[in-house]
Amino acid sequence: MAFRFAFLLVLCVVPAMVAAIRPAKNPFIVKGCVYCDPCRAGFETSATTRIAGAEVMLLCRQKNSNEVVYTKRGWTNSKGEYTISVSEDHGDQICDAKLISSPHPTCKEATPGRDQARVILTRYNGIASDDRFANAMGSMSENVAAGCTQILKQYEELDNEN
Repeated sequence: MAFRFAFLLVLCVVPAMVAAIRPAKNPFIVKGCVYCDPCRAGFETSATTRIAGAEVMLLCRQKNSNEVVYTKRGWTNSKGEYTISVSEDHGDQICDAKLISSPHPTCKEATPGRDQARVILTRYNGIASDDRFANAMGSMSENVAAGCTQILKQYEELDNEN
């Protein structure tokens, strides 16, 4: 009788324990980009360019205490895009991708409201893909570039048509 119980325990419980403690096979891939806003418009325009070498950090905080429990750094590639691999599920936490710094010589000031992006890092939300896309984050140039007045007028004209 004891042998059967031990065999049943090994057959059923041990595989469940191993599956529970094993890290996820497919990590989450957080993807996003960082841009330079030469018009200081606060959003992407036809004049924006991507920033290579910008530093981005993924921060996850506890919902109740706001304590940072996970961080991971990443940098943008030559196209101004970054990818950060995350192997753990952070379903009980609030995670944000945050722009840390821009190496662009004239575009270092983070755009208010566009310097971080919320990212959902759990598999229990109906999203089938492991890819998580963060909104674009931006920095503004120190001075408004030439030609921005015409670019912003185009947006006004489009707004007046609706």
